[in-house]
Amino acid sequence: MAASFLSYLPASQMSHEKKSTLLTLMILTIAAILSFLIRLFSVLRFESVIHEFDPYFNYRTTRFLVDNGYYDFHNWFDDRAWYPLGRIIGGTIYPGLMITSTILYNLLHSLNITIDIRNVCVFLAPLFSSLTSIVTYHLTKELWSTGAGLVAASLIAIVPGYISRSVAGSYDNEGIAIFCMLLTYTLWIKAVKRGSVAWATACAVAYFYMVSSWGGYVFLINLIPMHVFALIVTGRFNVKVYVSYCTVYCLGTVMSMQIPFVGFQPIQSSEHMAAFGVFGLCQIVGFYQYAASKLSKEELNLLSRFVISATVVVSLVVAMALQLSGKIAPWTGRFYSLLDPSYAKNNIPIIASVSEHQPTAWSSFYFDLQLLVFMFPVGLYHCFANLTTENIFIILYGVTSIYFAGVMVRLMLVLAPVMCILASIGLNKTMTSFMKNLESTNKETPQPKKRADNSYSVKNEVAMAVVAMITLFLTTYVFHCTWVTSEAYSSPSIVLAARGGSDGSRMIFDDFREAYYWMRQNTEEDAKIMSWWDYGYQITAMANRTILVDNNTWNNTHISRVGQAMSSTEDKAYEIMQELDVDYVLVIFGGMVGYSSDDINKFLWMVRIGGSTDRGTHIHEKDYYTPSGEFRVDREGSPTLLNCLMYKLCYYKFGNVYTDANKPMGYDRVRNVEIGNKDFELDVLEEAYTTQHWLVRIYKVKPMSNRGI
Repeated sequence: MAASFLSYLPASQMSHEKKSTLLTLMILTIAAILSFLIRLFSVLRFESVIHEFDPYFNYRTTRFLVDNGYYDFHNWFDDRAWYPLGRIIGGTIYPGLMITSTILYNLLHSLNITIDIRNVCVFLAPLFSSLTSIVTYHLTKELWSTGAGLVAASLIAIVPGYISRSVAGSYDNEGIAIFCMLLTYTLWIKAVKRGSVAWATACAVAYFYMVSSWGGYVFLINLIPMHVFALIVTGRFNVKVYVSYCTVYCLGTVMSMQIPFVGFQPIQSSEHMAAFGVFGLCQIVGFYQYAASKLSKEELNLLSRFVISATVVVSLVVAMALQLSGKIAPWTGRFYSLLDPSYAKNNIPIIASVSEHQPTAWSSFYFDLQLLVFMFPVGLYHCFANLTTENIFIILYGVTSIYFAGVMVRLMLVLAPVMCILASIGLNKTMTSFMKNLESTNKETPQPKKRADNSYSVKNEVAMAVVAMITLFLTTYVFHCTWVTSEAYSSPSIVLAARGGSDGSRMIFDDFREAYYWMRQNTEEDAKIMSWWDYGYQITAMANRTILVDNNTWNNTHISRVGQAMSSTEDKAYEIMQELDVDYVLVIFGGMVGYSSDDINKFLWMVRIGGSTDRGTHIHEKDYYTPSGEFRVDREGSPTLLNCLMYKLCYYKFGNVYTDANKPMGYDRVRNVEIGNKDFELDVLEEAYTTQHWLVRIYKVKPMSNRGI
């Protein structure tokens, strides 16, 4: 349509190049606007609210930065978290997200645009998704062509795999990190193609922004060295690659070490050693190429044998010495879990307990990528068929990311951009090939004839069918992405919605904010709250109360202590709560309304984590199962389970409540059973508050009895 509109413009007013530029700008603008608008479902249906759990910590720290400035932010010791340990905020976070929001907030206020920092946080991810569409266009253009770039920008604007972490209200590091990652890749390809120190320096700056924003920068600093190593192996290494990589590595490493949370990791941790090793290899290969131009063949062979032998011996000796002396830190548990998916489950249950660290189901690939799953191999094939320096990079990116996305569902976010890029190359190449076989029927404005592919006897019909089929697939892709975004990824976990009632109308469950508001208004300001770590960030941000553990999960021993309290009987749990100065206990219970992500369904992870430390040796997972190995909360359930603290806090007085008309009292709508232990009273705790739909239950710890009486 745009092309038809442009054809009416007089030739004297606009040349073909200008028409092409205008059309490109129009498509890019539409893609950027669409990318922003499709992420606003949650705001339109609910309100401008922060989603999930981690974003509440990011919002709280951003507000502190805005109110107090960077110096106080950098030196902030948070006594509201991890009682009694506390947390040094400035040295334990990636500050890029907070600084970006603060800069944008101050910029808008300098222009007399008054906006609350909360709304800046809510709309930051959609804004950066628009910028991501533009960066994806430039990256794909460098890799393949302008047409493929426009397709890639349009695909990534609405792909669910990226939208899942960038909807309005999803104020998390990934909201800006994907933009930073693709920007770094784009500048890297530009630097390699041109051999320019300026482009390489810009790439290093973009990498620094990436490091300041997300811990996933480790993937980036391993992918670029892998690309350089592949170029060395395939004989494509040249002075352009040498200049680009040396500049990016040296500047990027020095700048990344300025982030307090990163510190000396780029030169001490095992995850960064590949980048350092390739840097050293570049010096050897560069020296070899220089020597080859100055020495005879015999002298070069002798020098090569000596240099290779000396390098291998010295490298092994130095690596072993540094490893044994502890100068090089071993791989982290999360890194091991990427190489061995069973590692976390067997060794570090706190990592395995996080839902986004679970392996990806096959259906999730189609759900989050749809058409891209089928066009990805097509684009990969064309990149192999037209192997260039830059295409080797996108091949490596595609192959490695599809592996990591299969190991950990969270990394679907890293896979989505390369899926869009390679799918756009496949679509562009397929459409271009078959469009050549369509004869022009416009007699009034004849077009220059394109060479047709005569291998088809009915070339026009086949080409028409293929073009129509791809158009249909793209149409279904748009509908699928819109539906997934609307139904699956636009519901804030802080406010729940469901269809119910006789007319099937939408029901809102606002129990979380109700509970946090009650806690803020009715508990002592210095009250200590014990809950499972999932809700720590929300409690500190919304209730402004001190918590024992939160989503940072940096101290497994402390989390294990909470798990032991939840898994033990009341008397043993009371000892732990007194030890930790607990005033209130908060649990999430979904049995009344059918909310499946409650603490009963998470309870086995509390048992596993609680029993993973020395002080939890009395807790055994098998004790919470029936003799037949089932986890049940009805009469057949394990006595250990039916008498533990978590069970009692969730089901207290629930046995006297009807949840369904045709079901007995105490019928759990999540587990679909009648609970087994109904008639019990609490000895060391008392019910303080239960929300309207019983989703959040708060209990007050009774003071220790006076032993003198």
